[in-house]
Amino acid sequence: MLKRFRQIFRNWAFRRTVETGTVVLNQRRIYIIPSRQGFAFAFVLGLMLLGDINYNLSLGYVLTFLLATTAGLTMLYAFRNLAQLEIHAGYVEPVFAGEQARFVFHFNNPGSLARYQIHLHDDDGHETVFDLAAQCSTPIELAIPASKRGWLDSERLSLYTHFPLGLFHAWTYIHFDVRCLVYPKPASPRPLPAASAQNGTGKVIAKGDEDFSGLRNYVTGDALPRIAWKALAREQGLQVKQFSAQQGQSLWLDWSQLPNIAQERKLELLTRWVLDADVQGLNYGLRLPDGELEPQHNPSHRAECLRRLALFGMGEK
Repeated sequence: MLKRFRQIFRNWAFRRTVETGTVVLNQRRIYIIPSRQGFAFAFVLGLMLLGDINYNLSLGYVLTFLLATTAGLTMLYAFRNLAQLEIHAGYVEPVFAGEQARFVFHFNNPGSLARYQIHLHDDDGHETVFDLAAQCSTPIELAIPASKRGWLDSERLSLYTHFPLGLFHAWTYIHFDVRCLVYPKPASPRPLPAASAQNGTGKVIAKGDEDFSGLRNYVTGDALPRIAWKALAREQGLQVKQFSAQQGQSLWLDWSQLPNIAQERKLELLTRWVLDADVQGLNYGLRLPDGELEPQHNPSHRAECLRRLALFGMGEK
């Protein structure tokens, strides 16, 4: 209940629209308050000042006001650690449900001073900490778990620092118009449906499961048994074995032909078949209740099939 109240108050007090382009952190966007350590430090300074007044300690006054001046300077440094930073959002690669979506933000420090111990985090506690060199631009990744298919929004993020002494908490909010597309989680490997030739023109040579035909680079979703472990041991990178076989002219992955299982399980099974058909080099098409994609075999077709599966039933195509 308290967390919900804090969120409502924060949305009201620090309301900002979703932003595009480059954001520059100026004095109107940066907020600063004492941290817990700062309040404790102020309490100690108050006790010291009372002692100085009570016992008329001249050197005590000097020490107390020297520490107070130091605290004031740390507030200035905390503010300057964020001031004038330039931020814009980068492209986010699609992921499968259950993986980490990596939101990329490009930070540019145009000043001559380095920035230290900057924290970027969301409301669920996912965080990354980084430094920025002077006059340098750096991409920063924030990993957020993608628990379900569809669009994943980074929501509003907090950017804060306690530099240099942890006495003050300086922060700002950023919320860019950027989303990550989350594909359904692939089901466990199952045999593909029988291929069919629409025009009856017979057979073509395609990648299958019989004769070894070479290696290719690994892509997300490839089956572990197809990984060339010997090539990896020879430091040739992560590669996948390819095989050739006689296959039908085209393969339809048809929603209506699936067994009577839950909708999400059907999407997971179709996702698995799209990945396997792509690995085997087949011309495959996808039939869903809201439309179909004609058989093809290329990276853009694979991406479009996965996108349709990710957004199925969400009113988007």
